[in-house]
Amino acid sequence: MLLGLTAQAQKPKKIEIKYSGFLNFDEEKYPGAKILTCDDSGQIHIFHEGVDMWCDQAIHYGKDDFIEAYGNVKMKQGDTIDMTAKYAEYSGKTQLAFASGNVVLTEPKSVLTTDTLYFDRVKQQSFYKSGGTVVRDSSGTITSTIGRYYMSQKKYQFINQVHLVNPEYVLDTNRLDYFTENGHAYMYGPSTIVGETSKIYCERGFYDTQNDTGYFIKNSRIDYDNRIVEGDSLFFDRNKSFASANNNIKVTDTLNHSVIKGHYAEVFRDKDSVFITKRALAITVQENDSIYIHGDTLMVTGKPEHRITRAFYNVKMYKSDMSGKADSIHADHKTGLTQLINLSRFSSGDAFTKKKTPILWNVKNQMTGDTIHILSNPKTEKLDSLLVFENAFVVSEDTLSTGYNQISGKRLVGLFNDDNKLHQVDIIKNAEVIYYFYNDANELIGIDKSKSALLRILINNDEIEEVFKLKDPDGKIYPESEFPDKEKFLRGFIWREEERPKSVEDLFSDDPPIELPKIKGLDNYVPAEDFFDDELMERVEKAEAEENKKNDTPTKAGRNIPKEPINVDSLPPTPTQKPTKKQLPKSVKNP
Repeated sequence: MLLGLTAQAQKPKKIEIKYSGFLNFDEEKYPGAKILTCDDSGQIHIFHEGVDMWCDQAIHYGKDDFIEAYGNVKMKQGDTIDMTAKYAEYSGKTQLAFASGNVVLTEPKSVLTTDTLYFDRVKQQSFYKSGGTVVRDSSGTITSTIGRYYMSQKKYQFINQVHLVNPEYVLDTNRLDYFTENGHAYMYGPSTIVGETSKIYCERGFYDTQNDTGYFIKNSRIDYDNRIVEGDSLFFDRNKSFASANNNIKVTDTLNHSVIKGHYAEVFRDKDSVFITKRALAITVQENDSIYIHGDTLMVTGKPEHRITRAFYNVKMYKSDMSGKADSIHADHKTGLTQLINLSRFSSGDAFTKKKTPILWNVKNQMTGDTIHILSNPKTEKLDSLLVFENAFVVSEDTLSTGYNQISGKRLVGLFNDDNKLHQVDIIKNAEVIYYFYNDANELIGIDKSKSALLRILINNDEIEEVFKLKDPDGKIYPESEFPDKEKFLRGFIWREEERPKSVEDLFSDDPPIELPKIKGLDNYVPAEDFFDDELMERVEKAEAEENKKNDTPTKAGRNIPKEPINVDSLPPTPTQKPTKKQLPKSVKNP
């Protein structure tokens, strides 16, 4: 007996009519149905297991536990869901509802408007497929062709032509999963977020619409005013005008025709600065011969009209006719000044060593010094001059013997010709030279070792052509057989040809192998489910089969899945009228 009472208590309740107004019957047209029309006291009030519904007129099929509601329809579920429409259908057996005609669904954080809406109370989901709009004050307005609302998760899923308009930006995507409680949005498929100062593209991404931050992967890209940031993953903070990127990063300066690459970067738009590390590479794109700079860390700062590139620690540079190494390189793109600096000289805790001395190679010449400046013409992209401060040293291998031509002094001033080759070098103060000179038959005449307060060297076809001792000369020319071995090298000589970068790939020759972090998050893509899935259809078919078995007559349990939207232009009838057959919609069982 107790088991029977328990089973009876768990039996689903049927639709209740709380207030019916005028009551009519028409067995010929509406067999088994009650025709309810509101009166002056108020609307028809319908209740079923926590859902209240009001309307101006209703057709109630008691045996089928099904109702059709017309005119100023309102549906309320607890304190969370309110819906209004011109027309609605509801099945007590399947707990499926259908509404059409100016449908408005309101939940605490958003308002949905559409022309046709399906509502599954079992799953606590609503669905539209003919276009809808969701408004959320803090995030903006979202429109899409297809939409689904998961009430327990407080989540919308928008599909096809998704368009979010916010005062700060416009978002377009193929699919957007949006959570109303926290404003979190997940994008799938080609997506763009366009603001006043930036444009974001990705094929999978996350955006926090409340805090204006985002995370993007899969062909992700951010376009600023004159910079394009690309990477395997990007983080974006609109409030701080900040972006960071990981793995396979490329930052393009469209105004200055330069590119920096690496595997971790930070971009501060308002400060016009870029920080990049992990195999960082800066490329100044030139028509004939681009310049490549590599270091542990790169920084590009300054307004577009005055960019400055700084490279720190173990820096190398490469150009087809010039390459170099230094602790640090500072390049001013407006003035055309590039500085090679030895940072250890400015630190008392790090001893100065020859290996850390900035070094520059131009064709066959090796040049070193405490600091090296290269001046170029930014407009013509031609090298102009070379300055070496303190401990200047120039070495070139004498290809016809085993010796080295060498020049040293306090300072060096070099001039380049139109082919970007050194053609004149002046050594100022404490100049010393070792020079192998030949006759026209390439026979070694002698080896000049001398000193001068001022020395000028003329270079032709990459070979020293003449040496002029301009002030206080002192020295001697030795026959090769009489030139002492101990005199063959000037003080401070070191030949560093094995360090010379001869290609872009050589810039990374000293770098340890890099292991990139695995990009995580947003990779568990789940295809959108079908609202009319097998479970829903089985529920409908089961309800129909049970009722047909009892009554041997067709049931209306599936009528809340119409094939086409209901035409509500002529609805509802006036409250005192009995609805005619023409005014009632035609519905079918299959979606």
